[in-house]
Amino acid sequence: MTNILVAEDDIIQRENLIKMIKEADINTNIYEADSKEEALKISEEAWIDFFYIDVALRNSSGIELALELRVLEKYKFSWIVFITTNINYMIKAFKEIHCYDYIMKPYDKDQVISITRQLISGSHKLIPLKNKDRYVVFEIQKGITVKINVNEIVFIEVSFRKLKLHTKMGLYELKRLALNKALEMIDSENIIQSHKSFAVNTDFISKIESVSPKQWEISFKGYKDKALLSYNFKNVVMEKFKQ
Repeated sequence: MTNILVAEDDIIQRENLIKMIKEADINTNIYEADSKEEALKISEEAWIDFFYIDVALRNSSGIELALELRVLEKYKFSWIVFITTNINYMIKAFKEIHCYDYIMKPYDKDQVISITRQLISGSHKLIPLKNKDRYVVFEIQKGITVKINVNEIVFIEVSFRKLKLHTKMGLYELKRLALNKALEMIDSENIIQSHKSFAVNTDFISKIESVSPKQWEISFKGYKDKALLSYNFKNVVMEKFKQ
């Protein structure tokens, strides 16, 4: 799934743009921000594949946001598309920030769809840096959140309507969060579903052994608890394990 951040302080304009992006490809996860601070926070907590940034943001500018993104190692070469009403801003954007393109307001639907499809295509999509620390924020209970390093997640388990995050730092229990939603938030190519109630980090797998004709047990390096692997997910997990 492609992660896109739309930084636009006008909620109506933002909703219109997101609707157009979804028409280009429904298999996208779109983050929204109306300020530089909110956009930077999201960008640090998640991996963003590319950005749509309004030149004029609340209490700041899209140019300043882009310059701060370029300081972050993982976004040094990420694709940025600016949203503007004044083409003069684009001279600085192309020279100093190396943006990919720009779109003028009001939005041209065909242009938005065309640019989005080009960026989603393999020729323009950048691969996240391997072994780079990336964090995701989960709400454990109302008013209490925890920031977890994605690389430290060993496996995820759903049990009695609770989602359990097994990590190198300990076990976290979350209520009212589906497994597929958690995987969407984590967005890691190494953490994949292995069973209707489990998802595993293939980097930690040490052994896979059969416990029945259509079910296997997964053991992990340096972790005593085990996960399950079902027949429907066997081929995908085994292929990643062997790499």
